[in-house]
Amino acid sequence: MVYMIDGHNLIAKLPDITLDDPDDEAKLVQKLIGFCARTKQQCVVVFDYGLPGGVSRMSTRSVQVVFASARSNADRVIMERLKKVPDPRGWTVVTSDNDVATTARMCRMKTMHAEDFARLLERPPNKMVAVDAGEAADVKLSDDEVDEWMDLFGGKK
Repeated sequence: MVYMIDGHNLIAKLPDITLDDPDDEAKLVQKLIGFCARTKQQCVVVFDYGLPGGVSRMSTRSVQVVFASARSNADRVIMERLKKVPDPRGWTVVTSDNDVATTARMCRMKTMHAEDFARLLERPPNKMVAVDAGEAADVKLSDDEVDEWMDLFGGKK
């Protein structure tokens, strides 16, 4: 499953990020990276008015970050991309915008309201492991997860 997300619609529905935060997009991307790591899903998140427009350097293997140019907006970028998806049944579009949702349904994609995805995003992982205070947690990351974190923080393996 791939989620195409209207980023600012989603931020407006999250309890811990606000649209007036200068780092709101980066904070959402971090949440999406965690979500993708937990669920093994992928996301494409589109934001309004980035300079320059296009795919951002914040993108990872599991989360593609796209900014609309100053001449466009996230809704237009999403609707243009929806029409080019080769396998629409494997996609869910996350938005609060009726025009975007209608276009997604016309392209035979599932839709989810941003508020519903916000609840999904905030849900804790299913496999919570209790750890004694005196015992170290044994955390095992896949090679892909290690690569993603190394890319994110600019480190080398």
